[in-house]
Amino acid sequence: MANEKKIDCVILGLLSHEDLTGYEIKKRMDTTLKYFWSASYGSIYPALNDLVARGLATKREDMGSRRNKLIYTITDDGRDYLKKWLTLPVEKDELRYETLLKLFFGNEQGIENALSHIESFGKKIEKELPYLLHAETLLNNCLNENTAHKYYLLTVMFGIKTYRAYLEWCQDAQKLLEDNGG
Repeated sequence: MANEKKIDCVILGLLSHEDLTGYEIKKRMDTTLKYFWSASYGSIYPALNDLVARGLATKREDMGSRRNKLIYTITDDGRDYLKKWLTLPVEKDELRYETLLKLFFGNEQGIENALSHIESFGKKIEKELPYLLHAETLLNNCLNENTAHKYYLLTVMFGIKTYRAYLEWCQDAQKLLEDNGG
C-alpha cells in the first residue's frame, strides 16, 4: 500500500458515501473538499479508470440520461482498500501558498506590492469564511442524523479556525509593514 495515490483514496472516500459521475466527483472537489484538497479532471478520470481496472470501483452507464453518463460505485474491495489507507500514518501535511512565497521574497518589490498581496489574500479568505460558517451551522443541526456529519464538522471547524487565524495574520502583517516602513 506504500505506493497508493492520494487521488485514489479521495475518490474512494467520495464513492463510499454515494455513487457519482466523474463530473460530480470534480464538483465535490471544487466545493466540499476545496479547503484542503484539489484535483483536476486530468487526474480524476485516469484514476477512475485505474480504480475500475483494479476492481476497487465499478462503472455503469446511466441509461436514463441523454448523455449516457458513467456512474461509479465503490466495491467491497475498494471499501477495504479505503479502510486500510485510513489506518496508515499521515505521510505529509503541507501548506503551499503563493502569497507567502511572494512575501518571502517581497524585499525585491517593496511594501506596496506586499500590502497588495496581503490585501488580496485577506479578501479571498473573507469571501470564503461565510461558507464554512454556514456549513458549521448545518452540520451542528444534523449531527444526530448521520455519524459521518461529525467527521465533516471536524474539517469545517479546522477551516474556520485556520481562516480566522489567516485574517488575524493579515492584520498583523499589514500593521508590521506599515509601522516599520516595509
